[in-house]
Amino acid sequence: MTVATNEAPAAPEPSTLLTDPPTAEGQAAAGQGEQGAEPAAKPEEKPAEAPEGAPEAYEFTPPEGHVLDDGVIGKFSEVAKELNLPQDKAQKVLDVMAPAIAERQAAALQSMTQEWAESARADKEFGGEKLDENLAIAKTALDKFATPEFTKLLNDTGLGNHPEVLRVFVRAGKAISQDSVIPGKQAPSPADRLSALYDNTPKS
Repeated sequence: MTVATNEAPAAPEPSTLLTDPPTAEGQAAAGQGEQGAEPAAKPEEKPAEAPEGAPEAYEFTPPEGHVLDDGVIGKFSEVAKELNLPQDKAQKVLDVMAPAIAERQAAALQSMTQEWAESARADKEFGGEKLDENLAIAKTALDKFATPEFTKLLNDTGLGNHPEVLRVFVRAGKAISQDSVIPGKQAPSPADRLSALYDNTPKS
C-alpha cells in the first residue's frame, strides 16, 4: 500500500555553462534543432557616407554691406582648415564674425582719429590759438592741389586729422600765399599782360 504524501517535488539545482556544461547528447540534440531552423537574416548594411570636412580651398561670400580683407580671409581660411570645417559651416562662422570685426575696426579708427585731432590742436607749430587760422590756410592748399578722390581718402581714413598731414598743407598754404605776393613790384594790369602776350612788334 502506497501512502500519498503532500511533499512538493524538489526544485532543480541551478546550473551554468561553467558549473554544469552540456553533455554530448544534449549538444547533438541542440545541433539537430539548429539545423532545422532557418538562419536569421542579417540587417542590411548602409553604405558608409564620405566624411564631411574642409574643402581644398574655401570660397567665401562677403556678408551684405561688408568688405572682406584678403589678409583676414587668408588667416580665417587657415584656422578653418585646421579645424576641418566644411564650406557651409565656415561661411556661417564668417557671417557672424564679419560684422563684429567691422564694428571693432570702425571703433579703433574713430579712437585713433580723435587722438590725431587732439595732437593737432596742441601742435606747437600750427595748433593752439592759431589753429583756426592755420586750418584755413591749409584748406586753401587742399582746394588748389587735392583731387576729389584724395579728399575722400582723407575723410574716409581720418588722415585729415593727422598732425603731419595738416602740417604739410599748412606749409603749402603759406607757401602759396607768399608766392602770390612779390614785395616791391606792382602787379601788371590786365592790359599790360595782354600786350605782352600779343606783342608782334619786330625787335631790332
